[in-house]
Amino acid sequence: METDARPLVEALLASHPETPKSRAKQWILAGRVSVNGVVIRKPHQPIARSDTIELGGRHATTLACGSGWQIHPRVSLLYLDESIAVVNKGPGLISVPAAEGDLSALSILADFLAGKLKARDRGVAGKSLPPVYRRLQPLPVHRLDQFTSGVFCMATNTAARQHLIEQLKAHTMKREYVAFVEGRAATPKGTWHQWLQLSRDELRQHVVSETAAKTVGDEAREAITHYEVIGEYPLAGGQGVVTKLRLRLETGRKHQIRVQAAHAGLPLVGDRAYNSALRALRLSRPSPHIDFPRQALHAEVLTLEHPGQPGTRMTWTAELPKDLRQLEASLSSGRL
Repeated sequence: METDARPLVEALLASHPETPKSRAKQWILAGRVSVNGVVIRKPHQPIARSDTIELGGRHATTLACGSGWQIHPRVSLLYLDESIAVVNKGPGLISVPAAEGDLSALSILADFLAGKLKARDRGVAGKSLPPVYRRLQPLPVHRLDQFTSGVFCMATNTAARQHLIEQLKAHTMKREYVAFVEGRAATPKGTWHQWLQLSRDELRQHVVSETAAKTVGDEAREAITHYEVIGEYPLAGGQGVVTKLRLRLETGRKHQIRVQAAHAGLPLVGDRAYNSALRALRLSRPSPHIDFPRQALHAEVLTLEHPGQPGTRMTWTAELPKDLRQLEASLSSGRL
């Protein structure tokens, strides 16, 4: 007896018999196929023979990336549509090129969209980029430091870029980080509110008083970060404590979390710029020293209003990368 259900890709091929099966799958993955008015991106999802199938236009809608497409050893694509791209960046890679030819998360995504790169996990169905996306060009919106890992977004058209930049200015884009810092926070949660002035070589931030900030004008910028303690790990031999913090940016200045944490007496583990235990000048108070190859900072959550869908807020999360998971495991076991 013939069943009433069949895979979506077979139903689509029945109505488009001249189409290769691979192309039909691409249409489905690209979000061009709807069933009874609802977009379905699973080629083998069973549908009833009485269901109504529609094939939309050739414009990009949303790419189904699942838990992420690994397009480079240090870049995973989490989301892509005709307005935005969201990636999970590994440590050690700059997010946006400083000069032409720099390898960055943005340039890697551009090569992927142009068809120069393929998703690395070839064993999972749907890891080839549908050609409809190749007209998109990633544009910078914000940045992550080179040695900070985690999730951040890029625009894929100029109007979307302006919309996202306005969200940053209005502080409506939610960015949450996880950090491992040396020392114990004075309170379980709180807010760091300072004025920062960038050095003339633009390599380091300095905390300045509000009075000094008014004197230098636009050279000083207000910085606000909200923090919450989510873990504490005593170091072996009573050498101090490492604290795990969740931090939410209200403003987004260069090195904001790093300089404010250090100013609060909680320098990030592994921070070569702001952790005095790793610099020639040491703090007068005893401080633990953990040899970690980068600042222990990870952009965990990003929430924003979709530029092309007013009122629709979307959230992406990037789990801790391997090096930070290993650091936490060592701290938990008392090996440090």
